Amino acid sequence: MLPILFVGHGSPMNAIEDNRFVATFRDLTKTFRKPKAILCISAHWYTEGTWVTAMEHPRTIHDFGGFPKELYAINYPAPGNRALAEHVRALLAPHAVGFDLEWGLDHGTWTVLKHMYPNADVPVVQLSIDYNKPGVYHFELGKKLRKLRDEEVLVMGSGNLVHNLGLIDFQNYEKEDYGFDWAKEARETLNNLLLSGGIESLVQFEKLSDAVQLAIPTPEHYLPLLYVLGMKDAKERIELFNDVLVAGSLSMTGLKIG
Repeated sequence: MLPILFVGHGSPMNAIEDNRFVATFRDLTKTFRKPKAILCISAHWYTEGTWVTAMEHPRTIHDFGGFPKELYAINYPAPGNRALAEHVRALLAPHAVGFDLEWGLDHGTWTVLKHMYPNADVPVVQLSIDYNKPGVYHFELGKKLRKLRDEEVLVMGSGNLVHNLGLIDFQNYEKEDYGFDWAKEARETLNNLLLSGGIESLVQFEKLSDAVQLAIPTPEHYLPLLYVLGMKDAKERIELFNDVLVAGSLSMTGLKIG
């Protein structure tokens, strides 16, 4: 059975930088066999309703602005997988899931997979996040996707557990593991819940401390975690990686289950 991943994808610049975060992305692939396909739930496909990409050749989406030209020149030509899209829709029934032929791979997906599978030779499908639904809905969808782990499909949630761009400190972006006091508190709270099995509290994150609410001012970067937790077997351990704070108000924390 393949593991499941949540990755803190951070800045799009990670696509062209060689730093410790992307080194970890590369190293992760050495710890499990190569999947037949990948399903990614990215913070950057936040939609009304639930959709799955079903095109043969998903485009590389440069959904950001103000970065160097070389970043916009990157193409990640991984194929799609219509059969997987159909299978995901069947697994999530009776919830309505639409087929999407326009979206592609956003930077929450390709900036990470570029390092994990640089040859772009593993088919990739994205599942969107319905912004009308509460945390428990996304957690329950994750439960329905568990079967994929036995079918050599790697499921990856991509976001950031602490993600408050409105309070980011760009002047200290390069500072090592730099976070505001509230960000440190939020990271500790969320990490402790992850490692102690506090799933119910993580699903009902709106009831957590003021520090966590500052860390999650909007939920799109957090919700991919709930899909991953929904796929977790009760006895499986969670391993954290890239567990550092960046620019005061972001965390790169990732986790591997299985």
